[in-house]
Amino acid sequence: MVRSIPSHRIAGVDEVGRGCLFGPVVAAAVIIPAGGENQLAEIGVTDSKRLTPGQRSRLYAHIVSQTEARIGLSSVREIDRLNILQASLLAMKRALDRLQTPPLLCLVDGNRPIPNLQIPQKTVVKGDQTEIAIAAASIVAKVWRDRLLERLDRRYPGYCLASNKGYGSVQHRDALRSLGLTPQHRLSFSPCQRSLDL
Repeated sequence: MVRSIPSHRIAGVDEVGRGCLFGPVVAAAVIIPAGGENQLAEIGVTDSKRLTPGQRSRLYAHIVSQTEARIGLSSVREIDRLNILQASLLAMKRALDRLQTPPLLCLVDGNRPIPNLQIPQKTVVKGDQTEIAIAAASIVAKVWRDRLLERLDRRYPGYCLASNKGYGSVQHRDALRSLGLTPQHRLSFSPCQRSLDL
């Protein structure tokens, strides 16, 4: 099915931030133009977790200039209301809905299909390691969210957000105990719940 559809009509989608204690979950959808997959592979596009921050930043600039890339997110309130899985899938759908070119197929990283998606989709376990469009989306989502957390670090000092990106590092958990919660902390996550009991 995938091979019968031209790559420039296929969108890859991935998300980042599911395991964080702070901030939104962010998804990216990417459509690679005809002939672009090999070029992205040659310059090193792969699973964002396998890249250094510098490599991700360089590849991000190339991807957003050479592909159609869109961001979708789900807020902390939506994460707490829906649960993190459903909020992640919602962020993916929002990223896809923002694409100007309607894809004929969406490749979704993981094993959970996106609910209420009006286009055909295929889940791909570890897709960020095997599908260039998903790998590109993983880089776009990661860099975009990291930059957001660096800005939020200035708004909410003391939680080391610029370095931990909202994940539950030792410094972040210590700050939760000493400073308490911010409006961007996920109340449905147990470390945040525990800080309410202090």
